Amino acid sequence: MAEFFLELFSEEIPANLQQNFRKKLLEEFREYFINKSIKSKKSFSLSTPNRVIIVFEGLQKKIKVGSEEIKGPKTSAPVEAIEGFLRSNKIDKKQLIKRETEKGEFYFFKTPSKTLNTSDLLKDLIPKLLGSYQWKKSMKWGEFNLNWARPLKSILSVFDEKIIDFKFYHLTSSNRTFIDKDYEEKTGVFKNFKSYERFLKIHGTIVDQTKRKQIIQKEFTKILSKKKLFILENLKLFDEVVDLVECPNVLLCDFDKKFLSIPKEILILTMQSHQKYFPTIDKNNQITNQFLLVANKKDQKGLIKLGNQRVVDARLSDAEFFWNKDKTQNLVKKVSELKKINFFKGLGTYFDKVQRMRKLGGMISDELLISKEKVELSASICKTDLTSDLVGEFPELQGIMGGYFSAQQGFDKDICLSITEQYLPIGLDSNVPKKPFSIALSMTDKIDNLVGFFGIDEKPTSSKDPFALRRVALGIIRIIIENKKDLKLNDLLNYSIGLYQEQNFTLVNDDLKKDLSNFLKDRFRYYLKEKDIRFDIIEATISNFSTNKLFSSFEKARCVNRVINNQIGIDITSSYKRASNILQSEMENKEIEITNSTDPGIFKSDYEKNLFKKITDIKKYYSDIDNNENFEESLSVLAGAKKEVFEFFDNVKVNEDNEDIRKNRLELINMLCKTFQNFMNFQLLKANNE
Repeated sequence: MAEFFLELFSEEIPANLQQNFRKKLLEEFREYFINKSIKSKKSFSLSTPNRVIIVFEGLQKKIKVGSEEIKGPKTSAPVEAIEGFLRSNKIDKKQLIKRETEKGEFYFFKTPSKTLNTSDLLKDLIPKLLGSYQWKKSMKWGEFNLNWARPLKSILSVFDEKIIDFKFYHLTSSNRTFIDKDYEEKTGVFKNFKSYERFLKIHGTIVDQTKRKQIIQKEFTKILSKKKLFILENLKLFDEVVDLVECPNVLLCDFDKKFLSIPKEILILTMQSHQKYFPTIDKNNQITNQFLLVANKKDQKGLIKLGNQRVVDARLSDAEFFWNKDKTQNLVKKVSELKKINFFKGLGTYFDKVQRMRKLGGMISDELLISKEKVELSASICKTDLTSDLVGEFPELQGIMGGYFSAQQGFDKDICLSITEQYLPIGLDSNVPKKPFSIALSMTDKIDNLVGFFGIDEKPTSSKDPFALRRVALGIIRIIIENKKDLKLNDLLNYSIGLYQEQNFTLVNDDLKKDLSNFLKDRFRYYLKEKDIRFDIIEATISNFSTNKLFSSFEKARCVNRVINNQIGIDITSSYKRASNILQSEMENKEIEITNSTDPGIFKSDYEKNLFKKITDIKKYYSDIDNNENFEESLSVLAGAKKEVFEFFDNVKVNEDNEDIRKNRLELINMLCKTFQNFMNFQLLKANNE
């Protein structure tokens, strides 16, 4: 058994490219070794900004390859074809075997078993794997032809403490690497990973990202507990910072307290996204002027801390200037400036968009029973922050800054909040707007986006969704369901289409309404799946899909999902399946036409009468309920029919010789099935024994 150790040293690779590469490269090696039946005890990948490392421990030094049969040409093939087969396999004709197959007689060649050195396989494999990797972003440099994320400077490749010798473009592998990224004349020779890791650790480089993460977490906890502070959790940023440093050193820094008067979102975005800092909050959840910085070396003279404090002060000074300027700009007057900002080619400007949103918002306000004037006003000014310097500098804050600007200028609190929340939700786990005016504005914005992009045929494909329309549709669905109110979404979509046409925009998609319905159905199916609704219940729900009944459909599905495996669910599915199966069986190849008419006058038994009465009672129950149906009660009512259903089938012969009686009994069974289907398409549900 031996160790395989590979290090690729380059200029600093961005964190996300680094993470993807180390994972993918390890997967490729593992897959190759599995396919070749080469066993190992342990394997892992590590990285720093400059180094990507692959290690396999306990790897077989040699592997035995068994003999295999290689199929050649037909025995009747031209001489040239047979000779070509012999040359390609470096064999004589006497080594060929004739064998009859379904397609005729062919030549076969049986290769001898052989033993291969793993080092020889690696010599061929490594450059192939490195050359086949597709970086999301890559570059060429100097006169070299290699495309790599950043300039690749050396390859250390060792197996069983010996160099795996190969060339990769302009580089030749060795057992040597750079010790210090800043002083490339300093190099070291290494025969195995442990000596390499130990040596670099002494010189301050932690090559294991997991260990770097633990060091940072420990320092965070130590500093924060001492200062009685907390950090805003941002796991993505934390993982990124871990891969931006190789010698982590946590520093507590601060900025001028005067900047705390700026909206906290600006402070957080400046520190997290722009500078990779970790803002802190106090026990009252208020942001402080202190932040944590993960430096890449020891700060012996305090210059790293000082430099970063100056940088953040400078950035916040700019933000403060923009804030003081933008918050005084009259939002109503700035609406006309939206004429200068294109929304999308074929869909007009943002001014056109807010005019559509005003009218659509008015229609939604009627459904929500809220002030039409306030919804129209919020729609009119909701995009004006796009003209501000602050959003130009911090585009991630659009909407949020609009909320602050409107509050500064004395607009109604409902309007300010709706502008702040207009883009919510932004994902499956994001908060949804809960206040009526926020619901109206968010729905208005999303419906206009969905209709517009589908109208000009900019629909998502299987692999691409550049305008995040899946997220938009899911947002619409979540707002409706999580606010527990069915909205007439179909009417809103149709009205939105009309608003584009009123503005003389050409919607080239001839199947627009159908495409929108199917797209929302698909997103609704996804939402149900994410809520752990059983697959067959999802399909039963979707089969009666209505964009106007999203909340009701979800509640039905959730209710059925909850009871499907208990007695109520068992009673319902067993009753329906027994009736449905017999109906289908009797109707096959029979010349009987069901006309949805049952004649109680020709019933021959009490079992028929009892079942008919039960069905009538259920139908009366449905006729008496209003839009606020209690789905659990409805399921209990359906489950209560089991006694009459089973007594009927246990005691009544459906396939009666008398054609009129037989037809009447089939009509009764059909009546039962249709009554059940008032609730859901139970035909698509699986019984417990299926």
